Amino acid sequence: MSEHDLLDLGGQVAVVTGAGQNAGRGIALELARHNAGGIAVNDFVPERAEAVAEEIRAMGVPALAVPFDVGDLDAIRGADAAIRDKLGAATILVNNAGMAGPGGSLRPTLNFWEEEPSAWDRYLRTNLYGVYNACFAFIPNMVAAKKGRIVTIVSDSGRVGEPKLAVYASAKAGAQGFVRSIAKELGRYNVTSNAVSLSSLMPDMPAEKLAEVMQGDHAKAQMARYTIRRYGKSDDVAALVTFLCSDAAEWITGQTYPLNGGYAPSM
Repeated sequence: MSEHDLLDLGGQVAVVTGAGQNAGRGIALELARHNAGGIAVNDFVPERAEAVAEEIRAMGVPALAVPFDVGDLDAIRGADAAIRDKLGAATILVNNAGMAGPGGSLRPTLNFWEEEPSAWDRYLRTNLYGVYNACFAFIPNMVAAKKGRIVTIVSDSGRVGEPKLAVYASAKAGAQGFVRSIAKELGRYNVTSNAVSLSSLMPDMPAEKLAEVMQGDHAKAQMARYTIRRYGKSDDVAALVTFLCSDAAEWITGQTYPLNGGYAPSM
């Protein structure tokens, strides 16, 4: 059997936002397994970022915790400088930070016209402006190197719509449009830009509590909408993202890949 790694990242330095837990953590660890030259682990909770960075160092891969809110462009620029100093210039960016932003919870209960407009910013700041900010800060590294990968995690709510998630869905839909546009700007520099569109992932909770949740009526009703009747796993996300970051995907750009167990087919 060949020992060649189809997903070898060639020693490139990667930044993963929102990587202190769940799918972001899985992505960071998977990139480390495939010859990343270093991983910058972002989370708005410093302790979470450092814990994942330590896991990566234990694998023998350099890692740096870079805690910041993706809505803060100056903080991201500061992180870029720190990453350059400790790991080298990052040429892989995974925009994973999302949901309702720092300290927020994605538990919709109101129709759009019943919400307070002040609530909109928490969705737009992280899911749309956060993507703008991270790309603005790290794309110059890729242009200078004439190589790079950008993968942005979006949501099926932005592809098909979801009730009581109108602003979140529009932020994710906006990110998809942005992904396609910068792909056309960056192609001449051998930089690709793609999106992965998720439906519901496995809840992050102890096994006993998870088993209880999965037996509940809400989970059963939700799973009935999926062709493959389970929640997504962090490993599912990490595998596709790593592929899109590798040379195996060098002729793929400007695309959105649904990763959803058949919840909503690609059109």
